Amino acid sequence: MSTLAERPANPVVGLRAAHESAKLHVTGAAMYTDDLAAQTVGTLTAWPVQSTNAHARVEIDVAPAYDVPGVVRVLTAADVPGINDAGIKHDEPLFPSEAMFHGHALVWVLGETQEAARLGAEAVRVEYEPLPSYVSVQDAIAAGSFQGIARTVVRGDAATAMAASDRVFEGVSEFGGQEHFYLETQASFAIRDSEGQYFVQCSTQHPSETQEIVAHVLGIPSNEVTVQSLRMGGAFGGKEMQPHGFAAIAALGAKLTGRPVRLRLNRTQDITMTGKRHPFHISWKAGFAADGRIQALEAMLTADGGWSIDLSEPVLGRALCHIDNAYWIPNVHADGRIAKTNKTSQTAFRGFGGPQGVFLIEDILGRVAPQLGLEPADLRRRNFYRPGQATPYGQVVKDAERIDAIWSELLAESDFAARHAGIDAFNAAHPDVKRGLAITPVKFGISFNFAAFNQAGALVHVYKDGSVLINHGGTEMGQGLHTKMLQVAATALGLELHQVRLAPTRTDKVPNTSATAASSGADLNGGAVKNACEQIRERIAKVAGRLLGVDERDVRFEGGSVTGLGKPERLPFAEVVEAAYLQRVQLWAAGYYRTEGLHWNPEIMQGSPFKYFAFGCAATEVEVDGFTGAYRVRRVDIVHDVGDSLSPMIDIGQVEGAYVQGLGWLTLEELRWDETDGPHRGRLQTQSASTYKLPSFSEMPEEFNVRLFERATESGAVYGSKAVGEPPFMLAFSAREALREAVGAFGPVGHSVELGSPSTPEAVFWAVESARAAASDLDASVATASALTTADAAADVPADAAADAEGGASAPLQTVDA
Repeated sequence: MSTLAERPANPVVGLRAAHESAKLHVTGAAMYTDDLAAQTVGTLTAWPVQSTNAHARVEIDVAPAYDVPGVVRVLTAADVPGINDAGIKHDEPLFPSEAMFHGHALVWVLGETQEAARLGAEAVRVEYEPLPSYVSVQDAIAAGSFQGIARTVVRGDAATAMAASDRVFEGVSEFGGQEHFYLETQASFAIRDSEGQYFVQCSTQHPSETQEIVAHVLGIPSNEVTVQSLRMGGAFGGKEMQPHGFAAIAALGAKLTGRPVRLRLNRTQDITMTGKRHPFHISWKAGFAADGRIQALEAMLTADGGWSIDLSEPVLGRALCHIDNAYWIPNVHADGRIAKTNKTSQTAFRGFGGPQGVFLIEDILGRVAPQLGLEPADLRRRNFYRPGQATPYGQVVKDAERIDAIWSELLAESDFAARHAGIDAFNAAHPDVKRGLAITPVKFGISFNFAAFNQAGALVHVYKDGSVLINHGGTEMGQGLHTKMLQVAATALGLELHQVRLAPTRTDKVPNTSATAASSGADLNGGAVKNACEQIRERIAKVAGRLLGVDERDVRFEGGSVTGLGKPERLPFAEVVEAAYLQRVQLWAAGYYRTEGLHWNPEIMQGSPFKYFAFGCAATEVEVDGFTGAYRVRRVDIVHDVGDSLSPMIDIGQVEGAYVQGLGWLTLEELRWDETDGPHRGRLQTQSASTYKLPSFSEMPEEFNVRLFERATESGAVYGSKAVGEPPFMLAFSAREALREAVGAFGPVGHSVELGSPSTPEAVFWAVESARAAASDLDASVATASALTTADAAADVPADAAADAEGGASAPLQTVDA
């Protein structure tokens, strides 16, 4: 077999290929979970009864629902034959006796139609005994309401280094969550067949875990449950854990009624019932040398986990592993903890804690650069990792030189220096409109934090006519994974792309799969697909060698033909396969891949949890209206490292989409819960697209330039590629920092800009007002100092002595609230 990264001549990987379902998508012919349910006769619909209290014990009377025409069954805790829990930590009761957040599903009504189920749910009577509730992370911190395991990352002696630093800054960085807002809401469809087995079609990123949860709720072994994920209309992490309970409800309904059951949340239900990106509250202190190099960082990261633990522990772990981003910090002490609040259970989201960790260091650098008297771009660059340096958790940053190389290429391609000068001139001439230009890097580790998840399987069939069918454990959510797997299989077998077909992801074809998450889908499943194809190729190479009269090692597969070195004859692949079948050669193979070289001790947060790092840089230019805080993104330039791309068109699309989604989180998307003590306490106020602002065409950059970093082979990954899904999300920090630059132009030189997050036009407006106030204060201070100087001169008093007496600007400032 070839090495993992080695590419043959004329590979199919690396070519620009359309998404394998593109035609189905644009014509509306692509089938999704709820489409399959709609085509099945006799299907019942499930509808939730949702809590209207943020935290309360509940007494439920379901009898009135049965008076509603069309209601077939109301599912309650008494109906569960197995374990009444939808989580992996046994802290998520499927049918709770205690409502834990406003919108919590208490029981489910099955109806002949959606309307019947909805009316039945409205008829159910719920009595509440209110309990204390914590809606904000500050509420939880004040009450000491925490869950899960706290973690700490330590390197060096942060306290001593802090004390020895030339400048020390401290502050708080606080930012909100993000709604996944996938196009297809959570959906499951369950059928119990004539043999008593369950087939569950589910919009899930983790079919094997969905299978396990369904099995333990029903009290049956996993081999009686098959879960299939045909395709998803988006997921972004929101379908890694959250679908399991919905699939279990559908399966339980199918068991009790003997009929197919569909469960498809409408948009308001999906937003009010499912988890989000974790909001964080971070207090920090940072020490710098006189030249701007970071000396020490101390931080307390508090993640808002919501009502149950879900994936909050690994999200927190990854956040702690990314507080350095692309910067060398010699002394670190960072603590992390998870708040328990009465909100939706926050869950995986693209970046999985990485963006929250990166936010900390980028916010610090952006806030302190003016007070250090340095350009933010210069401050960032002088703190980059250098070859041989390791992260705070002990992993050497492989290929660290790529950070500076990508940065240098982007500075040149974006004409950064000239544009920066032009912006200074523009700002000087426009008192009420300012522009900003910022550049930020990203370094993102690729692999699951939990080592066992770094494995994958595949099943590849070659049929007698030479056509190929591949099954793998990854799921397709629009990101192009299936397209890449087709290209990998075609390359490994020496075929053309049209000769390979892909089957839907199913637990009875490839078992015990990991979630399609952590940007590892192509790495893991690509390795497994390649392994299976190479097993088959080696077997039929022996047959081809005999047919061509060459040694099997001299057989070549390319473009759908088989040749031998030094031989003019070309045999069609199908002909060789037919001969192999007649000679009783196995034409199918189970492939397997496990990521090598990983080791991690979560107790001490030390080791090498990542196979490699993905790098990238983005430069963003914005324009801010000083009257309203409204802004527009004028231009974005990106150079991003995906190794040797498996599918360049897919990868560039992923970089573009990730940047825009990151832009949404940082500047637009604001989740608001009712934090009052009124009757709606804990209610999510942003329940639809009318109240929750998503990026649209109007927020797209007016000029958007994306290029993949060249000559970037990753030796440890399939065909030299690198992951692409999550890392470019963090390129959007350049937009937030550009907003900070533009806002700063309204204030005096050296003014530290604090931006609310998300940096909505309202938040930007108040930051502009603060900058203007600082400018006014400085003008007043200068005028006062001038008057004092005149008076002092008349009185023969030295000006410096007068300034000292007033506690003026000449007094050294060691610690500030940056």
